[in-house]
Amino acid sequence: QVQLVESGGGLVQPGGSLRLSCVASGSFLSINAMAWHRQGSGKQRELVADITSSGVGIYADSVKGRFLISRDNTKNTVYLEMHSLKPEDTAVYYCNADLSYWTGQGTHHMNAWGKGTLVTVSS
Repeated sequence: QVQLVESGGGLVQPGGSLRLSCVASGSFLSINAMAWHRQGSGKQRELVADITSSGVGIYADSVKGRFLISRDNTKNTVYLEMHSLKPEDTAVYYCNADLSYWTGQGTHHMNAWGKGTLVTVSS
């Protein structure tokens, strides 16, 4: 059983900043890639940023230069620092992780999602 729990969402004014966190817990061998996705009202879920196990991040064009993804492997945690927030950044932000786990038959991969944290950018 694996759980991803996000925190840090809230209401912020345009131009403001927020820092999201996501902690993974449960039974697994390792966490591979981790990512943040978001889904605005009436929109499809989209990838915001992704980070490899070695810390290499990639970003959606809409957030490049404003958002920073990072991770602390000792804490099984991924972060998303969001700056210069715009009303169009308003969405539920979801954490996603690709994990490896062991069974008697070998090592397997699974993909897990958190339940999301709401970010509202409004004056």
